[in-house]
Amino acid sequence: MSRTASAATNADDSRTGLATGSKKRSRFWSRWETPGIGYLFISPWLLGFLLLTLYPMLLSLYYSFTNYTLMKPIEWVGLQNYERIFTADDKFVKSLKVTFLYVLGSVPLKLIAALLVAVVLAKAVKGISAYRIAIYFPSLIGGSIAVSMLWRNIFGVDGSFNSLLGLFGIEGTGWISNPSTALWTLIVLTVWQFGSSMVIFLAGLKQIPRDLYEASSVDGANRFVQFFKITLPMLSPTLYFNLIMGVINAFQMFTSAYVITNGGPMNSTLVYAVYLYERAFSRYQLGYASALAWIMLVLIGIVAGLIALTSKYWVFYEADAGRGKRK
Repeated sequence: MSRTASAATNADDSRTGLATGSKKRSRFWSRWETPGIGYLFISPWLLGFLLLTLYPMLLSLYYSFTNYTLMKPIEWVGLQNYERIFTADDKFVKSLKVTFLYVLGSVPLKLIAALLVAVVLAKAVKGISAYRIAIYFPSLIGGSIAVSMLWRNIFGVDGSFNSLLGLFGIEGTGWISNPSTALWTLIVLTVWQFGSSMVIFLAGLKQIPRDLYEASSVDGANRFVQFFKITLPMLSPTLYFNLIMGVINAFQMFTSAYVITNGGPMNSTLVYAVYLYERAFSRYQLGYASALAWIMLVLIGIVAGLIALTSKYWVFYEADAGRGKRK
């Protein structure tokens, strides 16, 4: 009996120890599960957002209602900057027209190029990774000042592009100095940087089930039909993402236009960001430039919102396939 009692006592002590250890562990992990610990981990990002994003945005909103010029004390003027922009600023209207032309020309062409190249590179061919890296590389350097200067030399009067045309007996022009062609040189540069969109399209193509293509082949569908009936509908969420990001980035385009043409000739490449920069750092009208910046923010939000509203008619989600709906 004594051995049985001793064994029972030891078992009770063991269970008690395990329960105590379990309680200690639960108390330890509960400390790490509190919201405060989570905020501690995201504090670097949170501080960066508050100090480098939110605070400058709110400060620029305040400046947009002032006559802030760096030369005189800040003076509150209310809505005068906005009234002046919409009623008496011809360059504002011109920059909006140029920006919309740039967006309408560059975004569709860039998406088409990225999608077609992604379809080609999605095939399992030996050495395909090297081709993907080579095609993606321009996106890493395309927005740099060095490439913009190179582009200016290529499309100059004595540039490489005119030399190439001369080999075929075609007399080139000053593509950058010609108001009718200057904007297209910037569009071509943007389309050349389709690598990022291409990589996203490649990821989307990998998610399309191969069974759909095999079934359609049995039914007699060729590749052309498969592309429009299978690839595009299944890839529409990826296309939607690339479209939104492409539009936002196109509205904010600055480096290429500033370095290559500086808004010329005859304001034919005066995109909105270049005009904003001119007001802020050439004329030192920071209050006026802040108002321009907030107008652009609202404009981008409206365009992105319109695209989002229309997405339910052309973006297909696999989860809704069984219900026959488009979200």
